Amino acid sequence: MPRPLARVLTLLELLQSGGTRTVPELAGRLGVDERTVRRYARQLVDLDVPVESVRGRYGGYRLGPGYRMPPLMLNDDEALAVLLSLATDRASDTAGETARETAAAKIRRVLPERLRRRLDAVLGSLAFTEPPGRTPAAPDPAVLLPVADAVHHHRPVSIRYTAADGRRSERILHPYGVVAHAGRWYVTAADLSSGEDRTFRLDRVTGVRTLPGSFEPPPGPGPAERVLTALATAPHRHEVTLRVRAAPEHIRTRLPPGLATVTAPSPPDDWCHVSLRVAHLDWLPAALASLDRPFVIDGPPELRVLVAEFAARITDCARREPGR
Repeated sequence: MPRPLARVLTLLELLQSGGTRTVPELAGRLGVDERTVRRYARQLVDLDVPVESVRGRYGGYRLGPGYRMPPLMLNDDEALAVLLSLATDRASDTAGETARETAAAKIRRVLPERLRRRLDAVLGSLAFTEPPGRTPAAPDPAVLLPVADAVHHHRPVSIRYTAADGRRSERILHPYGVVAHAGRWYVTAADLSSGEDRTFRLDRVTGVRTLPGSFEPPPGPGPAERVLTALATAPHRHEVTLRVRAAPEHIRTRLPPGLATVTAPSPPDDWCHVSLRVAHLDWLPAALASLDRPFVIDGPPELRVLVAEFAARITDCARREPGR
């Protein structure tokens, strides 16, 4: 569910608790400014909710007498959007976890059995790589629902896929999992067309069709780890290999999973091996310097040149006299 819509519904819940709520109070509860509160109130009025404006020093908004919110009626897309929003927020932080769980339980209780089973399959098929920086927008239900159902029941699917360069293809997949990462949704799967494990962005998938038969998911890494590995090893212009004298956890603070693969050292060696593929090298010198640990660049040579130039600029800045 988009954040503004969620806040409009929260405003309705606050007003349903009774009494007059001042605009400053509502702004604080919703985390928005007072102008936005007034806009949300107008949106409720547009939906035929009798929101009354109360003037005066202690004025604000209240619901008209006798108003009760009608029974919850959600179509498939709306129910999926709400439950995905709750699931994503739960992965983002722990605050309000109880409220999210109870809200999800209430929604599930009023859904038809058919829809509840499908949405349970979706939620049971989701994985999150890390607390996301931003809430991923819900994928097209016409894509997500059948893909997640195929993950849940280990069924093959046929998809139409548009690659980043615009090329279109039809593929048969054995989908292992659906993963949210960095604001996007992915499906990791065995691609029977190429005979390899692949990762596909759901926003580039159309025309999902469930096929007869079943498959057995392979042992090994889970879906989230598979997606991160696929992203970190995706072909780009530059292939970078490094050795860093630091713990893997420290390296990942600057070169996170999905961007780089980090191989822990084997005693007595204390150097981690790091590899990543990038389109541009210009940002790497600052990232490596921020590690504040010894490192060796195995390749490419042009990265060594960029790091040397970066070090020279920093040294020049450090030697400048104050006021010059």
